[in-house]
Amino acid sequence: SGAILNISSTAAISPRPRLSWYNASKGWLNTATKGMAVELAPLGVRVNALNPVAGDTPLLKMFMGEDTPEMRAKFLSTIPLGRFSTPEDMGNAACYLCSDEASMITGVCMEVDGGRCI
Repeated sequence: SGAILNISSTAAISPRPRLSWYNASKGWLNTATKGMAVELAPLGVRVNALNPVAGDTPLLKMFMGEDTPEMRAKFLSTIPLGRFSTPEDMGNAACYLCSDEASMITGVCMEVDGGRCI
């Protein structure tokens, strides 16, 4: 028994331009998560994934481009809750998916995205 948690991306659900290989790799990971969930369920192993939206981390520049107030505002306008994700957001979701409280959840790719993929 146990839990596996993959880290994917909202790019798997709602791809961004000029990131085709990244988008595709995250789409593959979501599919692999579901496949692994089916294969490992008989062993009592749950497999889920997080699909985070971009966070205010050093990786942000890769997705956003030039870091200016205008670019941040443009990027944030695509997130209905109006903020970047935080490491705490991801940690809270990860703790839940790996906890006993989520014992009936497997094969889920959970968007932690402030509504971006709606």
